[in-house]
Amino acid sequence: MRTDPLAYLSIELDTLKQQGLYRHLRILEGEQKPKTTFDHRQVVNLSSNNYLGLTTHPRLREAALAATRDLGVGSGSVRSIAGTMAIHMELERRLAVFKNTEAVVVFQSGFAANAGTVAAVLTKEDVVISDELNHASIIDGARLSRAAIKVFPHKDVAAARRILQDLPASQRKLLITDGVFSMDGDVGAIPDLCTLAEEFGCIMMVDDAHASGVFGKNGRGTIDHFGLHGRVDIQVGTLSKAVGALGGYVAGSRALIDFLYHRARPFLFSTSHPPATAAACIAAIDVLEQEPQIIDRLWDNTLFFKAGLRALGFNTGLSESPITPVIAGDGALAMKLSDRLFQEGVFAQGIAFPTVARDKARVRTIVTATHTRDDLQFALDVFAKVGRELGLI
Repeated sequence: MRTDPLAYLSIELDTLKQQGLYRHLRILEGEQKPKTTFDHRQVVNLSSNNYLGLTTHPRLREAALAATRDLGVGSGSVRSIAGTMAIHMELERRLAVFKNTEAVVVFQSGFAANAGTVAAVLTKEDVVISDELNHASIIDGARLSRAAIKVFPHKDVAAARRILQDLPASQRKLLITDGVFSMDGDVGAIPDLCTLAEEFGCIMMVDDAHASGVFGKNGRGTIDHFGLHGRVDIQVGTLSKAVGALGGYVAGSRALIDFLYHRARPFLFSTSHPPATAAACIAAIDVLEQEPQIIDRLWDNTLFFKAGLRALGFNTGLSESPITPVIAGDGALAMKLSDRLFQEGVFAQGIAFPTVARDKARVRTIVTATHTRDDLQFALDVFAKVGRELGLI
């Protein structure tokens, strides 16, 4: 009888269960809305990246349906062979105008955009200087590039400077940070890092996934928010969060985008977006440009909810965005907090090691523009009840 070569995986899963860290996938029954049904239970949804509620926006629905009727359900090929449709080029053109850059290339996901770009533009002779809390896709891209990787403590510009001072002036360097950090919700030290990049001749790259549609005029991101146009060489954004659909993109110079057309492996080896997805993304840009009040509602809700959590005495870290962690510390305690919130009608997913440090486990909350004040007050009341029950406040 053959021995199962994957038996060790069951042992690892049993360990997670014993540590209280094993998680079942929550099943969404219906639309991604601020108040919806997961696992047969109606809950206030504080776990979605659907910042502006665009997943169900009428203009995006109609654009997707029209594109499906006119162009079919798929592109049938990768972009570099037969899968570049006119609607893909229109989406890239609109994004380039929106981001105030020469050009844009769209990828199948934000992860692919980050990993594919870093891996494409660097070689084993180069070096990446990266914030320690940068997204996993940046880390994987750096590993795939085979470049040397130098990590500086979170937002510690002085430490980044010391790393750069020790590197040969002639070596190609990529300095990279998240715009908004996905687990803590704080904003990267982008202005100071841009200055550092200019001083040492670095390529400057910002992953703006969680700032897209949230920061800057009409949601243009942190580069617009800080007035840094022309100082960031590579901007990565997402179409899967505030934009409400699917995908990622890279914005920059025409030469950068043409190079990625030829060398970015996710672009070369993945089928392009269905027409419906591209059309929905174009419609989302229209909404961002023509309905900026939804971003104002997002921030009104964000400030209300943050103030409520802090007034209750929860540790919300250093958040500066709609991502607000409620830090429990111990991983098992964070998962218990998440489970009890769910039982009481609030879905806030637990996050523990290795996604965050072992002593920084938390539930991660995200409010949206489409939450009502009643939704958020209900959630705060539940947090108060469960937080006292578990001794967190």
